[in-house]
Amino acid sequence: MTTNTDYFARDQFKGLLAAIEANGSDDSMSRLVPVRHWETIAEYLQLFTLAAGQELIRQGGTDRSLYFVEEGNLTVHYEDAHGRIRLAVLGPGAALGEGSFFSRLPRSATVHAAAACKLWRLSIPRFEDLSRRHPSVALSLALALGSVVAVRLQTQRKRTAVT
Repeated sequence: MTTNTDYFARDQFKGLLAAIEANGSDDSMSRLVPVRHWETIAEYLQLFTLAAGQELIRQGGTDRSLYFVEEGNLTVHYEDAHGRIRLAVLGPGAALGEGSFFSRLPRSATVHAAAACKLWRLSIPRFEDLSRRHPSVALSLALALGSVVAVRLQTQRKRTAVT
């Protein structure tokens, strides 16, 4: 994983905003968070990249970070004694990691980059800071993520893909 230590790079963030706006999936946040809120949220995000095949989330892991996909595709797998079952493929504009972000439970699935990916990370400490400084923006994001979870839970196949 290649990480950019600068949390906010205004020029770079435009790509994520475009990906979110273009995401037409049922679990898209494009209609739920106003652009002006994304501009504030961007200040709390960390940009990084993954190479194809690289792991982002490990089933059973305790990290609670939330991720937004700008470029690339990620596969979500559940692993049991019989092997791996692919649950979903998430692409540009998708959010992932929402299950542990809210529940504080271990990760329910493993996520790998299916292709090179450009992602943005929101850690719990950064979300807490956002909540203190911009409560209405944090609430907007939390409600949008709640919608993502609700939509994913309505579909049996996506239900288990809440990471």
